[in-house]
Amino acid sequence: MTETTTKIFSGPISFLKSAPKLEFLPEPTVPEIAFAGRSNVGKSSLINALVNRNNLARASNTPGRTQELNFFDVGDPAVFRIVDMPGYGYAKAPVKTVQQWRYLINDYLRGRVVLKRVFVLIDSRHGIKEVDHDIMSMLDKAAISYRIVLTKTDKIKASDLADIETDTMTKLRKHVAAYPDLSVTSAEKRGGIEELRAAVLEAVAS
Repeated sequence: MTETTTKIFSGPISFLKSAPKLEFLPEPTVPEIAFAGRSNVGKSSLINALVNRNNLARASNTPGRTQELNFFDVGDPAVFRIVDMPGYGYAKAPVKTVQQWRYLINDYLRGRVVLKRVFVLIDSRHGIKEVDHDIMSMLDKAAISYRIVLTKTDKIKASDLADIETDTMTKLRKHVAAYPDLSVTSAEKRGGIEELRAAVLEAVAS
């Protein structure tokens, strides 16, 4: 798996398009893997680490800036696509904007036949919050498989991380569509990135 994984993620990876509404989605011709998470959870940094690029996904100093579904082709021709979803739960965004994001996310998740798995990112310093439970419950109801990814694990003590892992696993058992395992990552230190790549390819092949 390691050789195959390295080959795929070191090969051609390119931005395809942004979709502010469903009518702008690309044709559903290859599997898609989506990344979701609260604003400022480190989603762009993790995607960049995953694909071993510095700025494929644009990190912003302003949480909540990403307002569209951003699609990236992995491989040429594409083997699968990475979908960078709008961050959720950012309180300072206008109410109307938040509603538009929610409609876009809901409609995409419920209607995309090529969507293989959603990777839901959780900041390891804070654990699962109510807004995370909301999207997890939505994924449960839509019967969409998802996997929890703990981010920024280099920012907390090992003992605290162990507690967060235990707490997260306990909460996962209450969610029927949740994958029964965690990914534990640090984009900055590249911790858990190889394992995450393997998890992505496993989802693509499922």
